[in-house]
Amino acid sequence: MLSYQHSYHAGNMADVHKHALLAWVLDYLTRKDKPLSYIETHAGRGLYDLTAEEALKTGEAAQGINRAEGWFAKDHPYLRMLSETRAVFGPDAYPGSPLIATLALRAGDSLQLAELHPQENAALRGNLAMYSAKVHDTDGFAMAQAICPPTPRRGLMLIDPSFEVKADYDAMPRFIQTIHRKWNVGTIILWYPILTSGAHRVMVADLENMELKDSFRHEVTFGPARDGHRMTGSGLFVVNAPYGMQDEAKRLTKMFAKA
Repeated sequence: MLSYQHSYHAGNMADVHKHALLAWVLDYLTRKDKPLSYIETHAGRGLYDLTAEEALKTGEAAQGINRAEGWFAKDHPYLRMLSETRAVFGPDAYPGSPLIATLALRAGDSLQLAELHPQENAALRGNLAMYSAKVHDTDGFAMAQAICPPTPRRGLMLIDPSFEVKADYDAMPRFIQTIHRKWNVGTIILWYPILTSGAHRVMVADLENMELKDSFRHEVTFGPARDGHRMTGSGLFVVNAPYGMQDEAKRLTKMFAKA
């Protein structure tokens, strides 16, 4: 689907959940003096203005990062990435996952991003022009299968589709199983929304039944950003979870519970 644009949702509670754990994982992986690959299947534009018309229209950032920023210590990787983004792009800038990864990675690491939406792809290229990233204007699932196993073999893949159609849910278990077979050392992180419809439940059950290596799921719940909003939580399913990630996820659970 080419209708989804994350500018309306940037900095919402789901982003806080996803990006806080992503930043933690990247910080953990880059502590070791070995190169790594970062792959993202649905990158978006990578950088967002939280005062833009789209963000103000939904109010999701106001209910998200604007409330949650104070949850984190200043030295938490998520806040460090947020501060670095604002230092370069201004006080109202918010980093998408491609920029978080770009800021976390080092010389010698590989960064490959896919974004099929023409407008979002062009914005992504512009936003990351000063950095070293390979941006693909192709289907993210096809890109991921084509380059796996990547070089370097150590690394992380983020899968973050829009889930606008049921086919997205249906495709995820088989896709993740395929990637894991081709790249059995890679950390795979799937983000999914928790909606009032419960559309994620069968997908998550199928993933858990596959007994993928060192896998776990982490879900947080929160109130709807506005009347009628169907998203009431955020989920991550992780394969080859790095040491300590589950403990970090538990700390995040406590933060959301106090909100």
